[in-house]
Amino acid sequence: MDNSLNYLFITALSYPFIALYNAGAASFRTSQNSRLPMAIAFGSNILNILGNIFFIFTLSLGVAGAALSTLLSRIISALIILILLKQPKQDLYMDSYLSIRPEIETITKILKIGIPTGIENGMFQFGKLVIQSTVSTMGTTAIAAQGMVAMLESFACQASIGVGLGMMTVVGKCVGAKEYEQARHYTISLTKLAWIVCIIFCAIIMLFIKQITSLAGMEAESAKLAIWLTRIVFAYKMIF
Repeated sequence: MDNSLNYLFITALSYPFIALYNAGAASFRTSQNSRLPMAIAFGSNILNILGNIFFIFTLSLGVAGAALSTLLSRIISALIILILLKQPKQDLYMDSYLSIRPEIETITKILKIGIPTGIENGMFQFGKLVIQSTVSTMGTTAIAAQGMVAMLESFACQASIGVGLGMMTVVGKCVGAKEYEQARHYTISLTKLAWIVCIIFCAIIMLFIKQITSLAGMEAESAKLAIWLTRIVFAYKMIF
């Protein structure tokens, strides 16, 4: 119980640094430099993995060690991106963070979009919670199968999410330049691209799902259920 509370507390401490990193990454993406945030995120994840090995297996801190590793990796990634944002060679850079002042009008505009989006995402997460609660009553076989399918489903849509992030930058620039026809063109073409890469990744996973479940070391019954669920979920995902 104490370890769980420590995990929750340490994990909560990482959220401000995640927000700082996301704000900095958004600035770089706006200036068409998405490679740098990707490199920082990749390095942060590697550091997180190494931290998990050190804190969990070397120092035997358990789940608190996992949370501490996550916190340190988020702090480092946030500091790196904030330092890089102060470099004058960037298209967008900060002279001084102490000079930042809230602009109520701009914040209001953001909240008008952000609050409904947050509520929508909250409803989606609530739906996932209901599903997880239902699955947890069906035994370990269903839990293992659902966990595997959820992980594969998340992996399959990462490329599409990447296209979506790029679309936000491209379409935002078009709208800012009042090139609405170009915004429409890129919205349609990038949506098609996101759909295509989603279909490709789903097809690859469906093709090798038996090997994936075998590699994961799943029990025969759980693997059979995971394969069946994957084919249903991914067939739906590829179409809609």
